[in-house]
Amino acid sequence: LKINASIAEAVEDLGLGMGIGSQRAALEDPDLKRTYTIVREKAPSAFLAANIGAPQIIRDYGIEELMEIIDMVSADALIIHLNPLQEAIQPEGEAFYEGALEKISEITEKLDVPVIVKETGAGISSEDAKRLEEAGVAGIDVAGAGGTSWAAVEYYRAHRRKNHFAEEIGLEFWDWGIPTAISVVEAIQSVSIPVIASGGIRSGLEAAKAISLGASLAGFALPVLKPALEGGEKVKEKIEVIIQQFKTAMFLVGADSVKELRRTPLIITGKTAEWLKLRGFNIESYARRKMRI
Repeated sequence: LKINASIAEAVEDLGLGMGIGSQRAALEDPDLKRTYTIVREKAPSAFLAANIGAPQIIRDYGIEELMEIIDMVSADALIIHLNPLQEAIQPEGEAFYEGALEKISEITEKLDVPVIVKETGAGISSEDAKRLEEAGVAGIDVAGAGGTSWAAVEYYRAHRRKNHFAEEIGLEFWDWGIPTAISVVEAIQSVSIPVIASGGIRSGLEAAKAISLGASLAGFALPVLKPALEGGEKVKEKIEVIIQQFKTAMFLVGADSVKELRRTPLIITGKTAEWLKLRGFNIESYARRKMRI
């Protein structure tokens, strides 16, 4: 409750948007609804996105339940999150994704709010981005590898429980996924809908790099979780640092707008360049950009 309330307060004050954590818990236990409704109370004018997992829309919940979680927070959009890696490793996981695209397509047609599909640390490939666009989603959050590893989370859970079977699986897939920068390029060169960059974004400089790669938005969670335990003002202070880092990056490259930041020459090297070249994506165009003089 406190974390959601603190982040919502800061989001409202700074004019930002917020994606809520999975609301499955509130559907299963109505007593938990308060931990979600507090978000809209604290952020009455902010852009808010409700959230549910793909396995739940396939097997458990229909349009009625989705409308319930949207109404719960007066959401402006619905996030459907994909977490096949964690589900596959969890002993109690629901590794069930057959029919997911068809269900997503049905939901986009029946809901009045836009649907955003979000990964949870493993990234989204060009091929999957195209499939999601064809299914009618309004945006894609790549949430690539480089941030929180849910395989690592499951490794530590298994380790504490002395479940050596699950522990070994989690350890093997610790670094599984498409890195965020690569996933952003794969997605933006494959679809025409907005692409959100998240997964390892820890500073305003990293957010600026993501926007320069072509992302429409950058998102983060970890940098504000600890401050959220101390209250909304602490979250606001942390986000203001990130915003100033972003502005400083823009100033240093001579970009007077976000649009101009996307025209900034960008040099892609190393593993990222190798990966994208082998996959057939154009990285030379980033280096040859011409800024407004």
